[in-house]
Amino acid sequence: MLTPPKTDKRPTERVHHGDVVVDDYEWLRDKDDPEVLAHLHEENAFTKARTEHLSILQEQIFEEITTRTKETDLSVPTREGDWWYYTRTVEGREYGIHCRVPAAGPDDWEPPVTDDSGSPLPGEQVLLDDNAEAEGHDFYSLGSFDVTADGATLLYATDLEGDERYTIRLRSLDGSGREYDDVIEGTSSGATFDPSGRFVFYATVDESWRPDTIWRHEIGTAASDDVSVFSEPDERFWLGVGVTRSRRFLVIEAGSNVTSETWLLDAAEPTGEFSVVWPRKDGVEYDVEHVVAGGKDRLLIVHNDQAVNFELVSVAASDPQGDRRTLLPHDPAVRLEGVDAFRDFVAVEYRREGLPRVAVAKVPAAGLPADATPDDTLHELAFDEALFAVGLSGNPDWAQPTLRIGYTSFVTPSTVYDVVVATGERRLRKRQAVLGDYDATRYSQRREWATADDGTRIPVSLVYRHDLVDLGRPAPTLLYGYGSYEHSIDPGFGIPRLSLLDRGMIFAVAHVRGGGEMGRLWYEHGKKLEKRNTFTDFAAVARHLIDEDITAPDRLVAQGGSAGGLLIGAVANLAPKYFSGFLAEVPFVDPLTSILDPSLPLTVIEWDEWGNPLDDEEVYSYMKSYSPIENVHVNHYPPILAVTSLNDTRVLYVEPAKWVAKLRDVGADPLLKIEMAAGHGGVSGRYAAWRERAFAYAWVVDAAGAHPSGE
Repeated sequence: MLTPPKTDKRPTERVHHGDVVVDDYEWLRDKDDPEVLAHLHEENAFTKARTEHLSILQEQIFEEITTRTKETDLSVPTREGDWWYYTRTVEGREYGIHCRVPAAGPDDWEPPVTDDSGSPLPGEQVLLDDNAEAEGHDFYSLGSFDVTADGATLLYATDLEGDERYTIRLRSLDGSGREYDDVIEGTSSGATFDPSGRFVFYATVDESWRPDTIWRHEIGTAASDDVSVFSEPDERFWLGVGVTRSRRFLVIEAGSNVTSETWLLDAAEPTGEFSVVWPRKDGVEYDVEHVVAGGKDRLLIVHNDQAVNFELVSVAASDPQGDRRTLLPHDPAVRLEGVDAFRDFVAVEYRREGLPRVAVAKVPAAGLPADATPDDTLHELAFDEALFAVGLSGNPDWAQPTLRIGYTSFVTPSTVYDVVVATGERRLRKRQAVLGDYDATRYSQRREWATADDGTRIPVSLVYRHDLVDLGRPAPTLLYGYGSYEHSIDPGFGIPRLSLLDRGMIFAVAHVRGGGEMGRLWYEHGKKLEKRNTFTDFAAVARHLIDEDITAPDRLVAQGGSAGGLLIGAVANLAPKYFSGFLAEVPFVDPLTSILDPSLPLTVIEWDEWGNPLDDEEVYSYMKSYSPIENVHVNHYPPILAVTSLNDTRVLYVEPAKWVAKLRDVGADPLLKIEMAAGHGGVSGRYAAWRERAFAYAWVVDAAGAHPSGE
């Protein structure tokens, strides 16, 4: 019998609002301590030994992923300026290769034709080979990637640790491959050239990893001479910088979880002063797009000021705080999510009946008419599947006559269309290849509705192989959930998931409150002092699936990551009887300790989502009532696998490390796997990521008692 690592108890006290909490495992926080690192390595060794019996299954699943994946492939080229840009992958290489070919002329809007082999296109220029950049490093992530408007210079930023701090470099695209002397370290992702190509605008982070300052760098000068153009003192706000699609304005966006503010600068004056569009107002969020209407600059603004599901207005760019023209009024049944403006049309993204939608309006002269209704002007792109996801995908050029969209469902591989706006014609550009014998007709997707404790109906999505699964007989099931930040878990295809479905498993998604699937109020009723709804909704979905004989408690595994890992940890305490296993990935399982410490990365920003337990005793007590690590107790916990990363700056590895130790204190048998060279997104490189997914799915198959493929 293997013995788990012994975690020493070194008690420390945490005192807030008169409440004393003894934490035996806080000492694990110091990742530079050799003793801590030795303990983490012991955990990895123990997990490896305990899962050794799954090694053949892990390898089988990895092989299934690789053999179904077209390893040498090429993305649909996207036109910007005088070039078609795309990314290639090559069999055996971990990362992509970023390339371009010249456009034939100003009217060339037909992507270059390929033979679908993934081979280089004629006339190809390689801009950046991520494989070469990653060589010799255990971790590699590409952040910012931009090219000057004249196509002469490349900006790219890389992270070699997983801590989401990037180093910006510049490269000449004249064919020489010459690297500029300009090197800017310690930036966040999202740097951009100004339209002239003379300057780079970028953000740096404070000690809490919050992007708090925007800088202007003049190409050819030392980074030490860079000019701070905007600094955000409020610790709740992140900063980002960009350029409008029209290249008319430089844009700085400041945003917290519930409030935003946008500043614009005439791109013709890149050394000028930014001016605010609308001054920030607590609880009001807005996004800005530039459009030319009747020869005049106007701004399209999606906002939630007195419009909980957001509405669309138009204002004069010269006087954005003046008269507002309402273009799409608030609709309680429709969550308006964004607008994208082009020279000749506008595209709107929104959510209705739990699914994302896209509609297009032709606006050659004056934008959306002031007296128009949505039905008059917007034409929704219709699809014939009951469950699907659609969204805009790579539309950088202001003058393009087509709108590129991405489409998928649980059974339809990711698909790229170009919509010819003038005619409505929809041109299929690419559908994700699934090698082998994949046949979409063998798989079914459907929507179920569970009833929460308070009577709220919770949508549940299912996908399964109908020749292997009879919904009247309990089948092994993986139930996924997230439920925070208004993030929606929409239908989507995944090659790795086929390894579960082909073993007779059902994959289910619980669209719990705290997410955004059913509109803004769905989110509002799953945050702060209503956060427990997220957890009880998930338990209600599990109960529904069991009551309907779709699955059974000895065949149901729960999965969630990050804030979804909080969901998993909370449900493990609340309703373990419904589950045969819990898979928690980079799990936020010690939220109270983290949110109480403003010095930790991103803590203050999170107060808008969870509340401020430091100053508010009610929030403190409420968070303590659901915090997974605070509520571990003698219980019948099923198997638990926690996966984390040493360099994660969003959810520190110490949280699952402490959680696992506390679970063992009450007799539970959890496993901890720590990626020692990775960040919040896990390992880098596609093959490494597939191996990690194979490891997790082999554990899931075992915990759910799923039968082997083909049986």
